Amino acid sequence: MMRLLLVDDEPAALERLSALLTQVPDVQVVGTARNGREAAEQVAALKPDLVLLDIQMPERSGLAVAAGLPPEERPEIVFVTAFELYAADAFEVEAADYLLKPVRFDRLRQAIERARRRQALRAAAARAEEGAGEEDSDGFWVQVRTGYVRVPLSEIDWIEAAKDYVLLHTATRSHIHRATMNALERKLPPAELVRVHRSAFVRPAKVREVQRLGKGLISLVLEDGVNVAVGPSYVNAVTERLALHQD
Repeated sequence: MMRLLLVDDEPAALERLSALLTQVPDVQVVGTARNGREAAEQVAALKPDLVLLDIQMPERSGLAVAAGLPPEERPEIVFVTAFELYAADAFEVEAADYLLKPVRFDRLRQAIERARRRQALRAAAARAEEGAGEEDSDGFWVQVRTGYVRVPLSEIDWIEAAKDYVLLHTATRSHIHRATMNALERKLPPAELVRVHRSAFVRPAKVREVQRLGKGLISLVLEDGVNVAVGPSYVNAVTERLALHQD
C-alpha cells in the first residue's frame, strides 16, 4: 500500500485528485495540505511514500518544499501544476513525474507506478548499503564487467568516497564498490581501517609520514606516496590512533 499526501491550495483540485485516486489500486490518501508550510509539516508528521504536490502555493512554493526535505526522509514527489515552465526545475529536485492540470487518469496512474518503482529501487539500495561489508566479513565481493572479484580486507590500504560509490585501493589496483562511507564505518573493523575524513579511511600500518599543515591540520602520506588529508574533526582521533599503532 502506497501512502499519499495531497497538496494543493485549490479545494476543487484536491477533490479531483481524491476522486481519481479511488480508481487506483493499493494507494491510501493519508492527508492533505493547502499551502507550502502545511505540506512540509505534514510530510514530517505523516511520512508519506508519495506527495502529489502543487507548485504555486501560498507561503512556500512546491519546489521550495521539495528542495527543503531532508534526503533521508524524502518521499517520492510528483508535481501537479497548471504551468509547463517549471518542468526543468521540478526534475532538478529529483521529482518522479510532472503532471499538468487537469490531470488525466492514465497519467496519474503512470506517475504513481513510476514513483512506486523508484521507491522499490531506493529501498533495495538502502538494503545494499546496510549490508555493505556483511557479505564477506573479511573482504568485499566487487562487481566487475565479467562477474565478481573478491577484494580481501587485509589488502585494502585506504578507501575514498566517489559519490554513491567508494574506491577500495590496494597495492596493485583500485576497485569501485557501491556503498556509503557511513555504512562502511559501521561495518569495518576499527583495528583494520580508521576513518580520517568524511570521504576517506586509511590503514594505519600503511602510514609512512604525518605532515603538519598548520592550524592544527594534518595529512597522511602512505607507503605508495598517496597523500590523504585528515578532516579537522578527525585530527585528534587519528593522532591518538597512530600513536597507539606506533607503540
